[in-house]
Amino acid sequence: MSTNDQQIELLLEYTFNDRTLLVQALTHPSYLHEVSGSVRGEDYQRLEFLGDAVLGLLLAEMLYIQYPDWDEGALSQLRSRLAGQDVLADRARMLGIGNFILLGRGEEQTAGREKDSILADVLEALIAAIYRDTGLQAASTLVVRLFKELAAAPERLVLGRDSKSELQEYLSSHCCPLPEYRLIEESGPPHDRLFVFQIMVGDTVAGVGQGKSKKIAQQAAAAEALETLHSLPRQTE
Repeated sequence: MSTNDQQIELLLEYTFNDRTLLVQALTHPSYLHEVSGSVRGEDYQRLEFLGDAVLGLLLAEMLYIQYPDWDEGALSQLRSRLAGQDVLADRARMLGIGNFILLGRGEEQTAGREKDSILADVLEALIAAIYRDTGLQAASTLVVRLFKELAAAPERLVLGRDSKSELQEYLSSHCCPLPEYRLIEESGPPHDRLFVFQIMVGDTVAGVGQGKSKKIAQQAAAAEALETLHSLPRQTE
């Protein structure tokens, strides 16, 4: 057993019986292309396909129980937001999964460990790997741990919605200047960066947001700006 296997099992709070599933879930296609004939097995794509379905089922069950008064449309909308690429990537960053992904040199050089698409796919693959290793209950434990807090406050769920587009549409419809996004702080080691953005509308700071990627931080700032703008009293003629 490698040290990396032990470390990610600690992060997942799960110990694999079949660690080839864990390795497969962490293996990007580019890695296999560069180590042809490797005994490490397949890449994560098939597991990611299965994990997408398992995650959808477990989120549906969690929301069904958590919101007994919601109709099908509201439940489907929240599940879709929770399963969005931005949210999945954020949950993967929270766990620190990016440090353990097996990447080819090309992806490594283009910051593949920080790409939302890769992080989201690997998280789904890990959910499927746990499901294949032990069953639905173990996968459910991880999903609930990662998503229950977000699901409990859907009105504040920034990730998974395009707040930047919503803000631009709002400002345009009210004849306001377009927003300007300014990076005001960047901290942390290269593998665990934290970005802080503020939004300027004219000369006014409309919102501030932070996140593990620039995209997430900008979306958080836009969501705060929208919340502020919607709370302002409407002017009357």
